[in-house]
Amino acid sequence: MQTEDSQVIIRRFFQALQYLKEQKIIRGKQTFTRQFGINRWNMNTVEKEPSRDMFQTAWLTYLVTEYGVSADWLLTGRGSIMR
Repeated sequence: MQTEDSQVIIRRFFQALQYLKEQKIIRGKQTFTRQFGINRWNMNTVEKEPSRDMFQTAWLTYLVTEYGVSADWLLTGRGSIMR
């Protein structure tokens, strides 16, 4: 089971995905999961149940390295969502 602190980070991950979609940087979760070989069913499960131990920390790095999402924001909630 994920700790409450981890669940907050997971929720920010999904906020970032939604932001990227709203900004038309990605079309949606399917674009993200296909690009990085992520099982979309697992991702949808984690979104609904952030306490489940299915979240992969590598998913955070994809947002940071490929899309310019702020690592500081993802981990702490401080600053802007984008670098």
